[in-house]
Amino acid sequence: MGEKYKELNQKHIDFIARQKIFFTATADTDSRVNLSPKGLDSFRVIDNNLVIFLNKVGSGNESAAHIQNGIDNPRMTIMFCSFDESPMILRLYGRAIEILSDNPNFESLLKNFDDIIGVRQIFALDIDLVQTSCGFGVPLFDFKGDRQTLNKWAVNKGDDGLKEYIRSKNSISLDGKNILI
Repeated sequence: MGEKYKELNQKHIDFIARQKIFFTATADTDSRVNLSPKGLDSFRVIDNNLVIFLNKVGSGNESAAHIQNGIDNPRMTIMFCSFDESPMILRLYGRAIEILSDNPNFESLLKNFDDIIGVRQIFALDIDLVQTSCGFGVPLFDFKGDRQTLNKWAVNKGDDGLKEYIRSKNSISLDGKNILI
């Protein structure tokens, strides 16, 4: 049933392109494990061992806290699972880096995306293991569309409002760790 790979192959890349949601999981050595759902066409495969995703402003910033505080082991797992007729779960394991707007690579990476409203940072995952499993127990769901709530909220906040929100709501983790923003 489950198989392991050292890198993404074309079947994996095609599967990722069809998915409307993915999940990220992070933890540093002494924090809670954080698991977050992501969507809004925010994921890109750069090559067989490198993926990136936009992380938009939200109620927390735990992935950033974990990557920043897990300097020796900034681990992340990304999971895709199919909710349509072809069951499969695909997990990407590796080391992540956070790319903030002051990083010289930020603007060139941002060009990979169309919807850049409310972007807080970009995460890159250097993949060291790809794992598939059957997904037979995952229920069937129909995709109705992306929610526009986050983008509307970000537009209404404006640039200054988003910066203030990030400063006030996204600069301390659940475990009380400071987050560089």
